[in-house]
Amino acid sequence: MSLPVVDVSSFDQAIQSNELTFVDFSAKWCPPCKVLHPLLEELQQEEGGRVSIAYVDCDESPELSSRFGVMSMPTVILFHNGEPVEKLIGLRPKEVYRTLLGRYTV
Repeated sequence: MSLPVVDVSSFDQAIQSNELTFVDFSAKWCPPCKVLHPLLEELQQEEGGRVSIAYVDCDESPELSSRFGVMSMPTVILFHNGEPVEKLIGLRPKEVYRTLLGRYTV
């Protein structure tokens, strides 16, 4: 399974498609991003009904990175009902992302 890639034209629809959406702002050349991507894919499989996860390539969509103040990669932003509510900068263990989901689900 691969995370769906979103760009300027598909971003707003992607963050509205589910109550909770993680957006991974990364780049293909970034070593920590390469570690994070499979962790997020596992999380998507394990938590599929609770969250959707999308990927923004910062090199291909710099306007999205700028819009959300992404200064380093990876940066993962959690959107709740289309609004950014949490921002995690840098590589974190999968359990950190799972715990974050728990704050916004019943």
